[in-house]
Amino acid sequence: MSYLTNSFAVNLTLLVLLVFSVATWMLIVSRLWQNVRSGRLDAAFKRAFWAARDLHEGEKLARSQRGDLAAMTAAGFDALTQNHEGTLSLDSLGDRKDVLERTLKTQLQQIQHRKEYGLMALASIGSTAPFVGLFGTVWGIMHALKDISLANSASLDVVAGPVGEALVATAFGIATAIPAVLAYNYGVRRVRTTVAGLDQFATDFLHLVIKTPYHAEAAKPEGK
Repeated sequence: MSYLTNSFAVNLTLLVLLVFSVATWMLIVSRLWQNVRSGRLDAAFKRAFWAARDLHEGEKLARSQRGDLAAMTAAGFDALTQNHEGTLSLDSLGDRKDVLERTLKTQLQQIQHRKEYGLMALASIGSTAPFVGLFGTVWGIMHALKDISLANSASLDVVAGPVGEALVATAFGIATAIPAVLAYNYGVRRVRTTVAGLDQFATDFLHLVIKTPYHAEAAKPEGK
């Protein structure tokens, strides 16, 4: 660490803030990459699904492609198959619309929970990092004042060094909190827009399946 002070408490504070900063940037990079990848997969599946000739072709696409949208659609077709076969379970009780709607809602909630991963950590870091830095600064100033009293001098050259070192903790706290807060705000907005898009697709898919003749047994994969 390039900013070491004479106070163990301040150095420990800087170490904690460094850990916070590393964790923040790891979450930022990983979530950004996953969002870009997921967005491309979902956009590609959406175009291919609505260009399909019928629901059976759409089901094959859902089972062969990757992404949240494809997984949710495949789960919807699985629910239709179970409902058609009369599987005895609570998940399959009700008419076709109820079963499909319940399945899509469950899948959507699971996707939302996965996409919210890391946001709580970013919010916690963004809210606590400035106070951690402030704690280091207060402790550092107390330590600096003690050293100044031992030096029996309050001149600028004696005061500036220790106090300046203590203020480094506050600067580190703010520098750690800003990226975390910005990333959290962006992440929350991204999750909301993504989930809204998935919910709209689920609604369109539900209406399409209800209004379109579909025989689940004809679309079952071979060997099952």
